[in-house]
Amino acid sequence: MVSVVRSMADTLADAADPKRWLEQMSATLPEAEASLLARAFDAARELYRGKGLVSTGEDLFSHAVSAAAIVADLNLLTDAIVATLLFAVPDHKPDWQGWMTENFGQTVTVLVDGVGGVRRITELARIDKLETPEERARQAETMRKMLLAMVADIRVVLIKLAWRTQTMHYLPHVHDEAVRRAIATETLDLFAPLANRLGVWQIKWELEDLGFRHTEPDSYKKIARLLDERRLERIDYIDRVLDTLRSELKAAGVKAEVAGRPKHIFSIWKKMKKKKLDFTELYDIRAVRILVEKLPDCYTALGIIHGMWQPIPGEFDDYISHPKANNYRSLHTAVIGPEDKALEVQIRTFEMHEHAEFGVAAHWRYKEGGKGDAQYEEKISWLRQLLDWREEMSDREGLAEAFKTELFSDTIYVLTPQGRVLALPHGATPIDFAYAIHTGLGNRCRGAKVEGQIVPLSTPLQNGQRVEVLTAKEGGPSVNWLHDGWVKSHRAISKIRQYIRMQNADTVRETGKQLFERELARHPHQQPNLTLLAEKLGYAKLEEVYGAMGHGELSTRSVANALASFAPPPPADVEPESIIRASKGGHDAGGILIEGVDNLMTVLAKCCKPAPPDAVVGFVTKGRGISIHRTNCLTLKRLSADVPERLIAAGWGDQKSSVFPIDIEVVSLDRGGLLRDISDVLSREKLNLIAVHTLSRDMRAKMRFTVEVRQVQDISRVLARMMELPGVTDARRV
Repeated sequence: MVSVVRSMADTLADAADPKRWLEQMSATLPEAEASLLARAFDAARELYRGKGLVSTGEDLFSHAVSAAAIVADLNLLTDAIVATLLFAVPDHKPDWQGWMTENFGQTVTVLVDGVGGVRRITELARIDKLETPEERARQAETMRKMLLAMVADIRVVLIKLAWRTQTMHYLPHVHDEAVRRAIATETLDLFAPLANRLGVWQIKWELEDLGFRHTEPDSYKKIARLLDERRLERIDYIDRVLDTLRSELKAAGVKAEVAGRPKHIFSIWKKMKKKKLDFTELYDIRAVRILVEKLPDCYTALGIIHGMWQPIPGEFDDYISHPKANNYRSLHTAVIGPEDKALEVQIRTFEMHEHAEFGVAAHWRYKEGGKGDAQYEEKISWLRQLLDWREEMSDREGLAEAFKTELFSDTIYVLTPQGRVLALPHGATPIDFAYAIHTGLGNRCRGAKVEGQIVPLSTPLQNGQRVEVLTAKEGGPSVNWLHDGWVKSHRAISKIRQYIRMQNADTVRETGKQLFERELARHPHQQPNLTLLAEKLGYAKLEEVYGAMGHGELSTRSVANALASFAPPPPADVEPESIIRASKGGHDAGGILIEGVDNLMTVLAKCCKPAPPDAVVGFVTKGRGISIHRTNCLTLKRLSADVPERLIAAGWGDQKSSVFPIDIEVVSLDRGGLLRDISDVLSREKLNLIAVHTLSRDMRAKMRFTVEVRQVQDISRVLARMMELPGVTDARRV
């Protein structure tokens, strides 16, 4: 995981003498990068001279150098160090972007601009303004996602963390207690968990302990007194334990990685509070972790530990034989270590550790109680691995490119005028924003301001923008918002449809009729039977189509797709070759037998799509030969009601080389990936899909598929497999 190589105390001690720090840094860099750093150092010193941070009053140049020293220890490349030195330039130099790009390069400009955006957002969305811990926790979680979504380079977030770390070190010099508490609270709510998510452990521990010092000063002092040794002494103790363990494991032939840490004050307090324990009942103030290659080595290492030091009764847990519910596996034990001090030991394989750090058992989730969504957690895991790999990448250009990220581009985060952060899908508009706040606000939405400027309701919103909704006292949403694609979120779409559905039915149908007729006028070459068109769209009557369009449940695109299937009629004396078959009264290539008659033209009816071995009957048409229907076809019954003499017996001949189109219908709860899952079933069964029609309404999906088969029996297994798909309630031939 990401860690600062040296202690924070050493890093900040070097930064206390800026000129000496610059000399040390320059000695480790290539000549061109050392020159770039020196120019940034001089520019920052000149621009910041006599200026202080607004929030704390700290000298601005000293703050910049200390934060840059932390970034340098994170191995984030020279342009990130330069950007940290210059982070406050936009506040003190007009037209700074051109100047910075010319003197320090485009990458530095992007990083400084990103840091400025993060600073602006954290100032607007102050978590400490919220009243309850639950509200603060929700806002902080959304804020963390927002910060990651806003930046095009993950180093922007790390620069901000370094900046906040230096602020926390300076905080004891701030005399205003309210300011100290506000900054410390924001640090614990937002920045320390963010460092934890990204695996920047040293910064995470620093922010937690320093924040706790100012939010709970009495508890901090009490625990500090109970820790009867200084922190450096505890680190020295852990180092000596690690040396002993490495020696013993090597002697036993166990290949292992051993790491350790002294428990931090904030972690001790959280554990005491969560488990309602007294300080004397804690056994993991000092802890080590042993990672081995093979499962048997875990128990070998456990035997070595228990052979060296006395186990503490009741403090052994075997999560390998009995994993936790999230599949976390490890051995935990506590022993009386050297100098009679309690020591916690965790033992696991590298594979178990990978799962614990990046899988569903990840440490930050159970520490913070975060559940999150799976996609977000996968992205966080990728960022943590990227930051871990940066220690091993020798290609500096490749590493700089790897820091650039668009992992969180599928969601945007915007601010209300009060500083509340809202998550919306990519491409969301002010309409989605209004409905995300309140249904009533969305219904009365008539305009919006973005960053104080009036914009059209169709304007796609961007990360970090502050949005204000303009409302009317009366009226409601327009169905055209749906048809014109101005709404992206499921909530807004559902609420608009719900509102429209409650309005006057006649008005809704008239609106839908106008939309429908307008779409027909756009396709003058199509001449559909409107009743058949309604059936193709999934409705029994044309009035139902009008109502669905008026409610926004049926889109103009669906109508256009349905119209496309109604090709202009062929000349009266020509029939489409693909559906005409000649009957010879025997087993001919066409495969249709008309009883007692040879050489008649036959066509398979599209209304019922017969296929072997369906019972079929012929119907003598005017000018088109004989149409072949299934005997239970409703269209056939209607056609033959007045002219039963046109019915003629028919049957199937030799069908070895023929395929037939048939329709199947699937009804399911509407969900993402449904169409893909059904298509996968058809593909596995090697059925050719030639047409698809879908309709979603009230969270239910009705889909009709036309597939080619040789025998009707070919689809029985397909229907059974479709019924096994999640959410599917019915699958049948129609």
